[in-house]
Amino acid sequence: MHNKKPIILTFVRYYLPGYKAGGPIRTIANMVDHLGDQFDFKIIAMDRDLGDTEPYSNITVDAWNVVGKATVYYASPGVRWLRRLAQLIFTTPHDIMYLNSVFDSIFTLWPLLNYNLGRIHRCPVVLAPRGEFSEGALALKRGKKISFLAAAKILHFYRKVIWQASSDYEKADIVRAMRNDSINIFIAGNCPQRIIIAPHFSSRSHPDFCKNRLCVVFLSRISPKKNLDFALRVLRHVSVPIEFNIYGPKEDAIYWGQCESLIASLPENVCVTYLGDIKHSQVAETMALHDLFFFPTRGENYGHVIAEALSAGTPVLIADTTPWRDLQQAGVGWDLPLDAEQLYAERIDYCAGLDAAAYQEWRVRVQHFARERLSDPKIIEANRALFMEAISQGNSNSLFDERKNGHKG
Repeated sequence: MHNKKPIILTFVRYYLPGYKAGGPIRTIANMVDHLGDQFDFKIIAMDRDLGDTEPYSNITVDAWNVVGKATVYYASPGVRWLRRLAQLIFTTPHDIMYLNSVFDSIFTLWPLLNYNLGRIHRCPVVLAPRGEFSEGALALKRGKKISFLAAAKILHFYRKVIWQASSDYEKADIVRAMRNDSINIFIAGNCPQRIIIAPHFSSRSHPDFCKNRLCVVFLSRISPKKNLDFALRVLRHVSVPIEFNIYGPKEDAIYWGQCESLIASLPENVCVTYLGDIKHSQVAETMALHDLFFFPTRGENYGHVIAEALSAGTPVLIADTTPWRDLQQAGVGWDLPLDAEQLYAERIDYCAGLDAAAYQEWRVRVQHFARERLSDPKIIEANRALFMEAISQGNSNSLFDERKNGHKG
């Protein structure tokens, strides 16, 4: 009996049970959770987490594994080469090829090269840049990225691609980066996690946790894009006692060394502690223990960690480089430009000046805002419509059409 659900062959470098890579894992996991009853997600990912040298202990490598509503192929290093990857794609029936990066050499460029060379089935290709075209993200290794995009344009590398933008902001980023306002772009926001609202407690109810200082948290990968160094420079201007806790894997050792130098230069009123990486299941409670989430990222196409902070009732102080905008008007925090260190410092000082009653009222408002944002059914419907639109744009050789007509898939 043929599978009647459209098959989405999904490429993402890291997937469950991994957690260190953050947002992209949550994006795909949430999508599978919401849409896995309507689409058959087959995911190809690495067999290990970010920075790990060994495969996950509870999976079968180089084989398909059932993970929730999806099946996942955990590729060992030997599979991640052009010919072997092409064979894997060719032998896996699918109706859509779904790519989750622009610049990933293995999990985007290899599949697209195989596709353009005609070595795999012709089917619709959906590509989600995942924030890689934001101005802040492109500024990192800008020369290489711009040269690559120029060459890709000459070679028509993305000529058949349907671009997924998570917001109007990211749509503008894609148009600007590709220098083409007529490319096929479909706006479908990142699927939120199913509503699980944590208690809105804070460190003010746990004075031993932060020793009666304002408790501020940074939780993300430690890499230039996440902009921890900017956060540390802001803390030089803060006048109140601060406990600044850093969580996340050290993705870039050289960059972390630069951050350590900044930490050593901070004034006495700022106490910084690096607490390592934590599993996704620990994020909500960790956020709830803090008074403020400080995340001046250079660019996010969504920012799952921002949603998780708000869900926990923790106000946020972030850069205006994500779709989470107009936060001050909503009364849940601030989204500020990255050229105003003093302004960030003033917001931190403001938080420290609130009395306990006003602060707890604020946390309730933050949590209410999160509940409303994360329960929007239009986001889920937009993602379903993206894939159905992609299938409708496919040619007569798509596997979906073959299965409908009774041919082998």
